Amino acid sequence: MEERVKLAIEKVRPLLQRDGGDIEFIALKGNVVQVRLKGACSGCPMSQMTLKSLVEQTIKKEVPGVEKVETA
Repeated sequence: MEERVKLAIEKVRPLLQRDGGDIEFIALKGNVVQVRLKGACSGCPMSQMTLKSLVEQTIKKEVPGVEKVETA
């Protein structure tokens, strides 16, 4: 499951990098994925919206069983 999560993160990474940000996989704890937003994303007021609407939705679509994505 962890490898599939990492592959899903690689799909959203270019979108974040396009705006000066990045994402790092931290851990998979049960069905919860922990990530760290970096670069421009780390201080952006829209980062939680990006996390939920882009990152979480992509990971949930690619990896059934993931319940949520949160920042570590």
